[in-house]
Amino acid sequence: MFAAALIVLVPISALFLRSAGLTWDQFIAAAFSPRVMASYRLSFGGALIAAVFNVIAGLIVAWVLVRYDFPFRKLVDALVDLPFALPTAVAGVALTALYAPKGVLGKALLSIGIKAAFTPLGVVLAMIFIGLPFVVRTVQPVLQDLEDEHEEAAVSLGADRWQVFTYVILPSILPALVTGFALAFARALGEYGSVIFIAGNMPGVSEIAPLMIVTKLEQYDYAGASAIATVMLVAAFAMLLVINSAQKWHQTRLAGR
Repeated sequence: MFAAALIVLVPISALFLRSAGLTWDQFIAAAFSPRVMASYRLSFGGALIAAVFNVIAGLIVAWVLVRYDFPFRKLVDALVDLPFALPTAVAGVALTALYAPKGVLGKALLSIGIKAAFTPLGVVLAMIFIGLPFVVRTVQPVLQDLEDEHEEAAVSLGADRWQVFTYVILPSILPALVTGFALAFARALGEYGSVIFIAGNMPGVSEIAPLMIVTKLEQYDYAGASAIATVMLVAAFAMLLVINSAQKWHQTRLAGR
């Protein structure tokens, strides 16, 4: 409890105390200005889109790694952890080089009229890159522990592959998918280093909320930075609370069957 208080509760309390020094009008002006609201929309919206994409892509990657044997499978399995090992600034520079108009992927996308780098799309791509391993590593061990007998029994009763997945496999891995979604969302929401390079940081267009906090700090506006951080903290905590409550309800429902 002492360690938890020292590492988590004390900094959060200091954040709220700093914000409490503002009047309500000052807090609203600092935390809900049009420029800051645009950064909220990009950060929360981009993190949500990236987390949903990562749930689907992460499930596919985990499924292939667990259920199929193919050349260089161990190499692919190791590459999943690459975003964990890369410094965020290095990841941001690499993604910018790839998706810039003259980059390999950026040039291909630009040929079909899609500009990735220095746009909100680039922000989402960076969030997908850093969030995918959380889903894969959460779902993969659950898939490995699934017993084949249940699937074989469903097949023997006439179920096709989609029915086996929907009624046998999905209920077993759903808590892991929800956990992976929450981790990927939280990671993307607070990401800074790998996003600012590819975002372009255009006011009202491609600025993320963490960048607004850093900007306020560089201007020595500590109260304004605390106000933005407080809004992000409360919103993220509320979303994670809803996700965890839904996961617990699902587990309770399964246990009652």
